Amino acid sequence: MADPAAPGAPDSPADPRRRRRSVTRRQLHRGHFGFLRAVIQGLNARPMWERYLAEEGEVEAERDAGLAAAKMDEGAGDMEAAGGDGNEAFAGHPKVRRVTAWLRAELAAAASRAERFGMARLVRVDFRRIGRAGEGLPSLEDFAAGAGLDGFTQAEQLAAYRARFGRALDREAKRAALMHRQLEAVDWLEAMYAQPVLVDDGCRAWLADTLADRLEAAGVATIGQLVDRINSLGAGWTRALAGIGAGKARAIEAFLQAHAETLARRIGQHVTVPRRQRYAHELARVVPRGTGLVPLDKLVVPAELDGRTGAYRRPQTQCLLAAHNDYEAVLAWLRAKPGLPPAQVAKLRAQRRDLGSVPGPLDWLQTLSHTQRAYRKEAERFVLWAILVRGKPLSSMANEDCLAYREFLAAPPADWCAPRSRERWSPVWRPFEGSLSPRAQGYALGVLNNLYRFLVDQNYLMGNPWHGIHVPREARPALDVGRSLTEDQWAFVLVQLDALPPTSAHQRLQVALPLLYATGLRLSEVVAATTAHLEWVSLPGAGHRAGTKARIEGWWLEVVGKGNKLRRVPVPPAVIARLGAYLVARGHPADPGANRVPGGVALLGHATDLGERAPWAGARAASPVDAAAGIGAVTLAKQIKGFFAACAGTLRLADPRGAARLAAASTHWLRHTHISHALAAGAPLEVVQQNAGHASLDTTTRYVTTEAARRMEAMQAVWDAGRGD
Repeated sequence: MADPAAPGAPDSPADPRRRRRSVTRRQLHRGHFGFLRAVIQGLNARPMWERYLAEEGEVEAERDAGLAAAKMDEGAGDMEAAGGDGNEAFAGHPKVRRVTAWLRAELAAAASRAERFGMARLVRVDFRRIGRAGEGLPSLEDFAAGAGLDGFTQAEQLAAYRARFGRALDREAKRAALMHRQLEAVDWLEAMYAQPVLVDDGCRAWLADTLADRLEAAGVATIGQLVDRINSLGAGWTRALAGIGAGKARAIEAFLQAHAETLARRIGQHVTVPRRQRYAHELARVVPRGTGLVPLDKLVVPAELDGRTGAYRRPQTQCLLAAHNDYEAVLAWLRAKPGLPPAQVAKLRAQRRDLGSVPGPLDWLQTLSHTQRAYRKEAERFVLWAILVRGKPLSSMANEDCLAYREFLAAPPADWCAPRSRERWSPVWRPFEGSLSPRAQGYALGVLNNLYRFLVDQNYLMGNPWHGIHVPREARPALDVGRSLTEDQWAFVLVQLDALPPTSAHQRLQVALPLLYATGLRLSEVVAATTAHLEWVSLPGAGHRAGTKARIEGWWLEVVGKGNKLRRVPVPPAVIARLGAYLVARGHPADPGANRVPGGVALLGHATDLGERAPWAGARAASPVDAAAGIGAVTLAKQIKGFFAACAGTLRLADPRGAARLAAASTHWLRHTHISHALAAGAPLEVVQQNAGHASLDTTTRYVTTEAARRMEAMQAVWDAGRGD
């Protein structure tokens, strides 16, 4: 019969096949044994606690001092003589005593299960009660000098020493022997029962119940999920976790670092680095390539699902693509879409801090245009679904598969969803945020139809399974031209804008909103604009005046819009004036044409007074700000959204309906507002089309509301006449 305590036995605690994915009691790791050894040897408990058991929580210094005072009052003697530097007080702290008692009880129970009953009794004994190391005993030299035995031999001195302190020496020998036996017992038990910390283990297996409760409430049930959360959110990973502050966070991180070898998943170096200072290669290592819910550039497609032998593949010799599998074909389709100009790609690479690295074959996926990113998202979702859910390659998809995916879009599983803030390099990134609206479903199906049409046109596939798949009825495309502000609402916004306190971020907002309203620029276009894109132009007047040579002068802003199309947009003098004051505040000349910074100064830059307004931000607030660098699109969008929300709160009592519109407004509303107000003011349709960068005049025409207003006015007259009867 196999020894139940033998390593590797089927029912042995050390059996590697056992996993603790759901546990109801704490497990023993090597740190527990290390701490108990330190206690047995009488080492200073505080540093040993911090080294081995930091995840158990901090022990308050004030409580230590109180315990020390209590021991002094009880006549425990001088603290240094008792253990030195308050060690007795720390070891007597309730939390330390509780953990030590739990360790002894767990080891005694383990020894009893192995039928080592003597060992079970041994590990429960606190040998410190059997005398104390060096308790009241002088050294042999001091004893000999005090007893007048300087001229005697060492053997005679030892005999006299034993005759005087024999009982105390026996206690010390017994104590030393007991300590040796206990340490041997701990060594044996550690070899048998110390468990490796694994990524699939529940947090409750290793962390205190209070910590495990708070983590589980936030959806962090396993150690692997905990590591992923830290890697994903960085130093602020505990912000949304009630009751876990900086001290507990450091303790948990130290625990994970101590067991990184068995976890096989480490906390990345990027965690302690501010987001803007992280290097691209550091982030690339956070999530390895593999088959799972990973971004397209990290996906490893199994050979049997890569589509080389897809059911609807055309022969490779007839294909117009160099792609040999579905993954390469999808990338070819994505790369065929309009991309960013080389200068903007270089700028994005500089922001990602990877200029010194050699570009890899998939690095271009990190510098996509807006169109390419939107198309990648839909293709990425479908590829992951095909492989992980359907178990089929893209080139084997039939009409029935497409119908199944349409249903999947309406309600993707929870484990496929995560907040939009989870970035693509993050281990908690997921392809969906939640269920897609009918309109979003329609867009996804349209993109996939485009993908398969491309593959058919390139002779990669023999047919398009998306042909005939109808979008939900509610998803019919429509342009919501109503997402704009009225003249009165815009006037109210301007009043609130001018009333903002004088900070760098507010000054940026006082430039951004009028610029967006006056030009109709998209968010991506305005954050990419610099002073180098502004030009003062003097043009001959379009009309004729008797005896004069009238000229039209003003500022023009050059932007790159959708489809990588270049256009120039006029900018009013009032906005240029605001911009000039903003540039001066950032340390640059007020005249945009006078700036000599290579590439120009970003029209909308980072806040330069963070250290004054938020000194609690620490290193981030103290770090120098590049006054010429531009703000991120997400940051600006959040600031504008927050400002509109504040305006809505101010307007709510006087105009609830207007407040509701302001609460719903976003950056893109300013583009709609520009187009609607310009057309209502009588601007020619083709002029507004050119400013907005619409590919079709029909798109701009949808904003024309004069005909609708005329119809409403006529019908109101009819209704009024009817009431007169």
